[in-house]
Amino acid sequence: MSSFKSSIASMRLAPGQAHKDTLPASTKYQDNFINKPPISPPSSIKKIGSVSDDGAAVENNEQVANKDPVEDWDGGYRFAPIKEHHVARAMTRRYGDDLYRTAISDIVIIGAGSAGLSCAYTLAKERPDLMITIVEAGVAPGGGAWLGGQLMSAMVVRKPADRFLQELQVPYEDEGDYVVVKHAALFTSTILSKVLQFPNVKLYNATAVEDLITVTDPLGSGNLRVAGVVSNWTLVTLAHGLQSCMDPQTITAPVVCSFAGHDGPFGAFSVKRLVATGMIDKLGDMRGLNMRCAEDYIVNATREIVPGLITGGMELSELDGANRMGATFGGMLASGCKAAREAVKLYDSYILDEGEVVGLKKSLKE
Repeated sequence: MSSFKSSIASMRLAPGQAHKDTLPASTKYQDNFINKPPISPPSSIKKIGSVSDDGAAVENNEQVANKDPVEDWDGGYRFAPIKEHHVARAMTRRYGDDLYRTAISDIVIIGAGSAGLSCAYTLAKERPDLMITIVEAGVAPGGGAWLGGQLMSAMVVRKPADRFLQELQVPYEDEGDYVVVKHAALFTSTILSKVLQFPNVKLYNATAVEDLITVTDPLGSGNLRVAGVVSNWTLVTLAHGLQSCMDPQTITAPVVCSFAGHDGPFGAFSVKRLVATGMIDKLGDMRGLNMRCAEDYIVNATREIVPGLITGGMELSELDGANRMGATFGGMLASGCKAAREAVKLYDSYILDEGEVVGLKKSLKE
């Protein structure tokens, strides 16, 4: 049985070279494909100097290519001209520029779930002077916030976190002590679009954090400080394990906010890495679900857990042994907002040199 690619290739062969046994078995009228011209380029593209079906001379290919774009929904829709290398250069130049700019960032956010995006939005809005870089292992940012719980659409948010929904202009139904967004994707798509519109934010999705940059803390007595992250494309990381054989990219930053979620392939990454490096002794392991206390705790306990690293959301539950909160999202949103405020305090307290902490500002020493 021939493969899909070989079947397609046989259809593109010159007349007389195609064979019936290489055609898809599902093709109803196989004989119609034999001894036909290649399907690429399209037969609608006429050769220079040829005559069209109505007898008119066909224009030079260059003239056709240079025609203006037309939005005609009655069969005359035409795109502006482009060449393949235009697309390649448009993407690679910007990606390279982004890598150059973000190699030193002011704040790095690990994880673009509900907490990470809430942190990014709050930071970007309140501090447009800061370079904020988000690193997300998944192709689709948003984490578990695309669904409200299990496979059900609605998102429940307990008050007072509804104020953040008002800030984002996400509509909801008020149920008294909590509100309900009709579909979690409405929240996620809204905050994602707003975050990405900030000029001081760069999101790297399909990019995994493989390690943390750690240095001797100039503010402590030989203790270590988190000074940035080590990242790689997620497919490379998955192919070779969390410590890949392909040299990764580094991002230097004085403050890192981690929202890597509960334990999993990439979950709770930062706190697990801190245990491995000896910067913290052990994880408390997340406790069973208890909505009555979990969200309050996560918000209030969102903090700098080691110098340079702030943790919140479900990753903090793994570290502290706090309760799981289940399908209610107020704690995640508020934890991200709290982390943003803590991050600004830390950043503003530092004396920096090329993104590295070299001292504390004088007013904070006194």
